[in-house]
Amino acid sequence: MNRIGRQHLRRALVGSTTTLAVVITAAGASYGVVGLSAATDTALRDRALPRTVTVDPAVEQAPDAPVRQPQDRLPQPPPASAPEPMLEPGDSGRKVRILQARLAQLEWFDPPITGEYDRVTKRGVRGFQRKRGFERTGVVDARTWRRLQRMTQKPSEDVLFNRAGRPLFEPGDSGIRVRRIQARLRQIAWYFGDVTGTYGPSTRKAVYGFQGKRGIPQTGKVDRRTLDLLVGMTTNPTAAELANRPPDPADGRPLDPRCRTGLALCIDKTSRSLRWVVNGKVKVTVDVRFGSAELPTREGVFSVYRKSRDHVSSLYHTSMPFAMFFSGGQAVHYSPDFAATGYNGASHGCVNVRDYNAIASLYDRVPIGTRVVIYWS
Repeated sequence: MNRIGRQHLRRALVGSTTTLAVVITAAGASYGVVGLSAATDTALRDRALPRTVTVDPAVEQAPDAPVRQPQDRLPQPPPASAPEPMLEPGDSGRKVRILQARLAQLEWFDPPITGEYDRVTKRGVRGFQRKRGFERTGVVDARTWRRLQRMTQKPSEDVLFNRAGRPLFEPGDSGIRVRRIQARLRQIAWYFGDVTGTYGPSTRKAVYGFQGKRGIPQTGKVDRRTLDLLVGMTTNPTAAELANRPPDPADGRPLDPRCRTGLALCIDKTSRSLRWVVNGKVKVTVDVRFGSAELPTREGVFSVYRKSRDHVSSLYHTSMPFAMFFSGGQAVHYSPDFAATGYNGASHGCVNVRDYNAIASLYDRVPIGTRVVIYWS
């Protein structure tokens, strides 16, 4: 090569911006440079090291997908539990007094009112529940309380605290209203003799005994509580009773045609009477009481299929003297409860008689097979 050619080649090698370089990479960040130009070396040195980028998985989604946000956890309701009883044994106070007073109206609790939910109160609640077909817990739940409220009246403050109320009738009074009181007392064997319309010693003695039997303050005077109890246990006196004529329990109602032949116990729900009929002639008439709405006395034509003089109910463990069964466990029989409390109560479906002598006599005269007719006149 001549001298001119060598000069051209030297200028090309020195001035060229393109340089043969060997880059050796180690550990991902170190490098060596051989024969780099000044510009290339500066560019390489200014280049930032690679960075590790962390991607949030919550936003690593398709371009149009909405970003999910964590949802708040709603508080869970507590597990359902049995309703709390309204009243139960061991409770005390005004609410228990109200319970006892209402039970007393239905003869399930004997005054005085104590305000203590003791075994006597529990027994009364159990009896009330049993009579209504409820579970016999002895604890007052909402269902028991609602039924008790429907069947009774709100007790007064005098009742709740065993105080005698203001007298409505007292010794020295007279008139038709006193006559009615005497007639009602005579219906339940607290007053004897003729009704007179004069509130004398005999009337005071009858009222005093009636009050003592019911566990209310004994004053011998008729207050509102005494009158309500008396009215609840008796029937409205008839004209015959007020005039001291022998009363007619059937109240003049006609016999059912099915009772007019042969032997029949003709039982009228309208007049609440039982008539012993022989060949169409009434021989005996007595007052009777029937079952409640929950345990009604059946209606129709039956016959006496069994008799038991000293019967005791195997289901209710109550006395049923002179029982004459006519339909399953339903019978005509004497009821000491009916004799004591009158119509302030009901049977378990039987036909209750409160005249002991009359039912004892009938028991001996009514044979097996006698027709029993129960109806509304």
